[in-house]
Amino acid sequence: GVPGELHIGGVGLARGYLNRPELTQEKFIINPFGSGRLYKTGDLARYLSDGNIEYLGRIDNQVKIRGFRIELGEIEALLSRHDDVQICCVIAREDTPGEKRLVAYVVPYPQVTCTERSRSTPTIDQLRHSLKTKLPEYMMPNAFVLLESLPLTPNGKVDRRALPAPDLQSEQKEKYVPPRTPIEEMLAQIWTQVLKLERVGIHDNFFEVGGHSLLATQMLSRIRNIFKVELPLRELFARATIAELAQSIGQLQQQDLELFTPPILARAENVRLPLSYAQQRLWFLDQLQPLGGLYNIPLTLRLIGTLNVAALEQSLQEIIHRHEVLRTNFINVDGQPIQIIREQGAGGR
Repeated sequence: GVPGELHIGGVGLARGYLNRPELTQEKFIINPFGSGRLYKTGDLARYLSDGNIEYLGRIDNQVKIRGFRIELGEIEALLSRHDDVQICCVIAREDTPGEKRLVAYVVPYPQVTCTERSRSTPTIDQLRHSLKTKLPEYMMPNAFVLLESLPLTPNGKVDRRALPAPDLQSEQKEKYVPPRTPIEEMLAQIWTQVLKLERVGIHDNFFEVGGHSLLATQMLSRIRNIFKVELPLRELFARATIAELAQSIGQLQQQDLELFTPPILARAENVRLPLSYAQQRLWFLDQLQPLGGLYNIPLTLRLIGTLNVAALEQSLQEIIHRHEVLRTNFINVDGQPIQIIREQGAGGR
C-alpha cells in the first residue's frame, strides 16, 4: 500500500490529553468514515498484501533533500529487514553548509562484532546493494556508520543529535587505490573539488563517497570542458568509479581521432543568401504594410556633457562590424526576397 499516517479509533480510544485542550483538539479528530473520533498517531505506516500493517517510522522524520521529500522511516524499515541488522536509524546531516546528506546508522547483531564489521567493506556494500534494489537514487544513504549501540535520550528514544558524523576519509583510506593514468589523475582532481574531499581512489563509487545527481551534473560539465567529450548522466550511474569513467573517456577520445569532421568555413561577403522562416514572415508583413514600422523598437537617449563624436562613431562602427545583422540588406530579386551581408563600412539598412 501507499505510506500514510496511522489513525486509531474504537471504544478503547482515550478522551484526550490531560489538561492540554489544544493538543487534544489537534490530535483527536472527527472520524470522516463513520462515528466517533480518530487519534492521529504521527506514525507512518502502510498496508501489506496479507492485510497486516507495516510500521515505517515517524512522520516528523520526513526531510526534503535536493527537492525530494524523503521518509526516513521507509529507509529504516527496509534496512531493518536485512538479516544482519539488529536496529538502525537514518538521519539527514548537514556537516557541510548547503550539503544535506543521508546517513544510515546500523547496529549489527552481537554475534558479529562491530570491530570486524567496520573493517569489512563488503558488509557496507551488502547493505547498500540491498537498498539499491528497493529505493530510488535520491533516497540512498550517502554513508553508513556501524555502531555497537545507538545513543538514547532519558525517555528511551534515539538521540539523533548524539549520532557521530561519518568518517568517509577513513573508509576511503582502507581501500584507496591511486590514479594510474593521466586521465585518472584529472578525474581524481575533479572529484576532490566537486565532492570536497582530500583524495579519492579510482575504485571509489561516486555516490558512495557523497555524490548525488546535482553534483553529478557539475562533474560532467567539468569533464566536458577539460576532455572535450560528452558523457550522458546515465553513464555516470552505470560507471560510477574513476577507473570506469577514464575508460569511457579514453574510448570517446579515440573515436574522435578516427572520425574526421570537415571544418566550417567562413562564407564570402556580398553573397546572396536565402531568408530564414522568421525573416520571410517579417518580409511578407512588410509587403502588406510598407514602412509600417510595426517591429521597430525606438529608443531616445539624452547625453549630458561634451560629446566626442569621433569616439561615438567609432563605437557604433565597431558594433556594426561585430553584428552582421546590422550590415544586412534585404532585396527583391525576381519576386523572391534575399539577404546580402555587406562588407564592413559598406553601410546598409
